[in-house]
Amino acid sequence: MGQLTSFSEANIQATQPALKVGLLATVTPEGLPHITLLSSLMACSPTQLSFGQFTEGTSKKHILSNPKTGFLIMSLDKNLWRGKASFTHSTRQGKEYDFYNNVPMFRYNAYFGIHTVYYLDLVSQTGKTALPMNQVVFAAVQSMLARTLGRKPGRINVLNTWTRALLNKLDSLKFLAYIDKDGYPVIIPAIQTQSLDAQHVLFSTSVYRDELNAIPAGAELAVFAMSLSMEDVLLRGKYQGIRRVGGVNAGVVEVDWVYNPMPPVQGQVYPATSLNPVTEF
Repeated sequence: MGQLTSFSEANIQATQPALKVGLLATVTPEGLPHITLLSSLMACSPTQLSFGQFTEGTSKKHILSNPKTGFLIMSLDKNLWRGKASFTHSTRQGKEYDFYNNVPMFRYNAYFGIHTVYYLDLVSQTGKTALPMNQVVFAAVQSMLARTLGRKPGRINVLNTWTRALLNKLDSLKFLAYIDKDGYPVIIPAIQTQSLDAQHVLFSTSVYRDELNAIPAGAELAVFAMSLSMEDVLLRGKYQGIRRVGGVNAGVVEVDWVYNPMPPVQGQVYPATSLNPVTEF
């Protein structure tokens, strides 16, 4: 992870288009990593980032109790900015508030616009880096080989058929997050991630090797997967470390929690939650 402490003016402009991938990693009250898709996430000054809120979500609650976050912004031309930032305050007016509500994506939304803007102070960032597509494709092929040769029957059915299909699509985008030693979440692109079985996911370590090797075995790891049609799912589980699976060096996660982040009804998928009758109206 780079140690730049500011954004250049060119990079500020490059992170501001509405059509991009913006991810914010937060820390839950239990100290676990969480990843949220925020298309409004952008650098708004050399030392600040911001994002706009138009729906309720758990990430906004997380940063109120723990301001430490990790972020990733990926442009349509596959350039990345990643780093760490600390939440400072929110507002319902000002320059960024006006900016967001004049972006066509929100200005012409028939139901809602941006109602609150959140600000984060930059701690460190990598600078502009290109997604290494040749290495990503090679790693994806390795992960597919490991999945095919290393699959074992009889696993707990944590990942349903839809989730496994999304993970195994070669054009789906996948990202990992864990809590670093300093308490800040770190996001790592892991587009090569696939399901090993109905309880585990794996990823070849041949791309972003040094960063993946730095994740300690036993760490809680969040895995966010999204399709180009904006379907997404969030997984979390215990990282089993790097092992040989089907002849491939791969990181393996034993998944024990699945969350649907997609509106209109976000919620926990696994473990299944009980349905309680409505008694108050």
